[in-house]
Amino acid sequence: MLTKKQYELLVFIDRKLKDTGISPSFDEMKDALGLASKSGIHRLISGLEERGFIRRLAHRARALEVLRLPDNAPGAAANVSGFSPNVIKGEFKISGASQNSAEKSSGAASEAVELPLYGRIAAGTPIEAMRDPSNTLSIPPSMLGSGEHYALEVDGDSMIEAGIHDGDTVIIRHGENADNGAIVVAIVDNEEVTLKRLRRKGHSIALEPANKDYETRIFGPDRVKVQGQLVGLIRKY
Repeated sequence: MLTKKQYELLVFIDRKLKDTGISPSFDEMKDALGLASKSGIHRLISGLEERGFIRRLAHRARALEVLRLPDNAPGAAANVSGFSPNVIKGEFKISGASQNSAEKSSGAASEAVELPLYGRIAAGTPIEAMRDPSNTLSIPPSMLGSGEHYALEVDGDSMIEAGIHDGDTVIIRHGENADNGAIVVAIVDNEEVTLKRLRRKGHSIALEPANKDYETRIFGPDRVKVQGQLVGLIRKY
């Protein structure tokens, strides 16, 4: 599952390699995607590499190899600008995810609660969380506290040292505030959603992985919005 920009970059790199046999430069990629700086290209390439779509060739500058394309690449390649994924917006609302006190007091607490399941979230380089509103997940009420909740599937291994593995399902209490040091769903620059540990450092916000192979990313406070805090985890064996 790729973001729109990751998809566009992958298709552009693949076209360039097929046409010329040479990887495009970072400036060419930046111009092709309409980005203001090359830092965004570095981030997109890291995300594509992490998900196994491309590989950087050792000892060769600018050398990239496309390992695979998404299933929808042939049709979308003809009109990349028409690719429009359905994504969770920054101020999404959760419905049907909580129980009132009357339900709990009447014995409904012993019944499962249906939570909305919002696709896969990156526990590596951030991605846009894909949303399928038809999917729900049954959760024991004992896993939930007060407030509204939703579930996300984890994609990646950057939180593995916190016990969160690729393919796990995390239970998130929806809210815009979180404790310092808590694991949160955060949206970066209103378009990229990630699962990371939140650290406030002065006027900056750090999104910290739990894997030594990944780097902590630091942002200004206006670039990060908390979408909820981790309260539970489900793993299938």
